[in-house]
Amino acid sequence: MQGPPEDAFLYISPIGYRKSSSCGYCRRKGTGHTYFARATSMSPASYQTLVDRCWRRSGLLLYRPNQRDACCPHYTIRLDSGRFRTTRDQRQAVNRFNKYVIGDVYAKEAARLYPKSREQARKRDTEFDLVERIHESEDVLLKRPPEPSHVFTVTLEPDDYTEEKYLVFENYQQVVHRESPSSVSRDGFKRFLCSSPLRREKFTASDGRERQLGSFHQCYRLDGQLVAIGVLDLLPDCVSAVYFLYHESFHKFSPGKLGALREIALAMEEGYRWWYPGFYIHTCPKMKYKIDFSPQQVLNPDTLEWVDLTQDILEKFDGHGYLDFQRTEEENPGKNENAAPAKGSTPMEIDGHEGEVMNDDESESDEEAEVSLFNSTMPGIPSVETMNSVDLDRIAVRLNRGYCYAGDLFEWHSESIENKGSAKAMVAELVAAIGPEFIHSLCLDFRRS
Repeated sequence: MQGPPEDAFLYISPIGYRKSSSCGYCRRKGTGHTYFARATSMSPASYQTLVDRCWRRSGLLLYRPNQRDACCPHYTIRLDSGRFRTTRDQRQAVNRFNKYVIGDVYAKEAARLYPKSREQARKRDTEFDLVERIHESEDVLLKRPPEPSHVFTVTLEPDDYTEEKYLVFENYQQVVHRESPSSVSRDGFKRFLCSSPLRREKFTASDGRERQLGSFHQCYRLDGQLVAIGVLDLLPDCVSAVYFLYHESFHKFSPGKLGALREIALAMEEGYRWWYPGFYIHTCPKMKYKIDFSPQQVLNPDTLEWVDLTQDILEKFDGHGYLDFQRTEEENPGKNENAAPAKGSTPMEIDGHEGEVMNDDESESDEEAEVSLFNSTMPGIPSVETMNSVDLDRIAVRLNRGYCYAGDLFEWHSESIENKGSAKAMVAELVAAIGPEFIHSLCLDFRRS
């Protein structure tokens, strides 16, 4: 086949359906399974499709957990920024930090030099505009004179490695997550937070506004010192939180809360609309903060439809954190009109604001522990009969010498997709995990590094 443009495909290589060696959340011996793949290049729109099909990424590693056999089931959740309403403690966190940065002297003098109109003063006293308040103490927006007590800046930067960023990561992992110095490394930081398969692009929305897409670091600096980093994937329809880390000196300002609110504000003001805080695990105490931001929706992994995450739904989670959507729908017939099906939408476990580092070892397991994805309980996976009707021969393949079709590369016409370990089974599992309808967007990247 003729070589396509470099940005034509989701370039991906299958790893397979693997049993977890241990759970990164409850620390028990692994009983669950996850499907893994590795991406070398993809458009933000392609990743949006994957996120809306229960996938997330860790560096270049892509993974889709099986909710049914996990000790700590993972669920994709999202928040509509246009419907978001702050809580009292969230407002207090923003106001408290702004007051610290600006200082009493600046506040009093600025009020004298730049008085607000009666209407402006009334509005500020009665309304909390998140976008306005979240930017209120940024240095570029403060009028001078006088001088504020501190200088605070936030910049959206490429997700490149710098020593300044690594030192914040090192402090965060050792002090906040209490990891040993030997387990924190520059290579690990580069691999998981500075290596993304997403291509950076500009996207023009239907309203004519242009916004950035790709992977970025949102860097928070206080008096010239980098104190926090939000690792973000900016996708066509969402701000997807990858990780949030901060220096211990910034802990007193509720940085996780401030970071989440700033990301929601970004979704609001730039038109991304949705904020994805990463997987939600109902039985993990560290995840509880995610549902403090509402209203949210949870993705049904069987139907790939969004369901409002109401208190009634939260009460349906069982003791292991599994949510039986079928039982929930039977008890509450009718679908949410705002929950559009994800199928039509054009992600160290590093997850949201309190994630953990997923090691490459998580995608490896003993051969005896391997099972076929088609014999698994993973929700939303097409049947063997459905996959036998999919034309796997026409999948594009990239090799060191160029491109070809899978059917021209593999002698697999007599193979069964149920024959675990065969090339045909490996490719069929990947297509099933992503969705057969996206087969023409895939390119199997089998180049040797």
